[in-house]
Amino acid sequence: MKMRVLKQIIEPIAVSDGGGVKLLRSLGQSPFTRVDPFLMLDEFSSADPEDYMAGFPAHPHRGFETVTYMLEGHMLHEDHLGNRGDLRSGGAQWMTAGRGIIHSEMPRQESGRMRGFQLWVNLPAREKMKPAAYRDIQPEEIPAYPLPEGGEVKIIAGTALIGGQEIQGPIQGVSVHPLFLDVRLPAGGKFSQTLPTNHNIFVYAYEGWLAIGAAETESLLPVHSAGVLSDGNQILIRATDAPAAFLLLSGLPLNEPVAQYGPFVMNTREEVEQAMRDYRDGRLV
Repeated sequence: MKMRVLKQIIEPIAVSDGGGVKLLRSLGQSPFTRVDPFLMLDEFSSADPEDYMAGFPAHPHRGFETVTYMLEGHMLHEDHLGNRGDLRSGGAQWMTAGRGIIHSEMPRQESGRMRGFQLWVNLPAREKMKPAAYRDIQPEEIPAYPLPEGGEVKIIAGTALIGGQEIQGPIQGVSVHPLFLDVRLPAGGKFSQTLPTNHNIFVYAYEGWLAIGAAETESLLPVHSAGVLSDGNQILIRATDAPAAFLLLSGLPLNEPVAQYGPFVMNTREEVEQAMRDYRDGRLV
């Protein structure tokens, strides 16, 4: 057994995207803050409608997957394929842009808190031009299990070992074999998991501070920061002196070149330029 330790902290920066939605961006601030195969992670959280009402009007994507996980709030997804889906508190959306999709995500509320995350997951070169696909995941489809020492874990994608049982999330069969967990711990509570040695892993603390690693190697991860973990096959995460909540993302690295221009993520500059021409000429999809 080799314990993974905290090797890098990515502090968030404040950005706005879409129609002006205010976000905290950790992964994806620059090409140096990606964790292959994960390209970007945004957190949005505000009770002020001015921060989110403009939403994300129609925009294109090609070459990767977007995952939206909603803690609180209500957004409407619409795309050129005719898909229309409600993303509500506790639910998620897994969208494969593939060769191209044009979609919008607009708030369906005029007051109250809008809170959640958007994650970008890269596609391997062989899948970047596959047909687009979309799936709404309702809150009741996401397994939620109590942890032995208190707290709870939700499994959005992949398979986790909880209390000696293998628990499958609703998203399976993705090429990079992602594990996407949402974990809540009481003060002093612990979470451990055995994960593949060939996966890259990062943790995003969205409530409270976390202590990562065994006692002799333990390091602190501040709230609203992403922590990139070292090699190994075991993780141990502890809430400090207050309750904590975090996302855990694990995936198989692609080890392929990444060429990105805004919403297009390909392997070469030429492929990105082709995506831009296709979008301009109405041939993206």
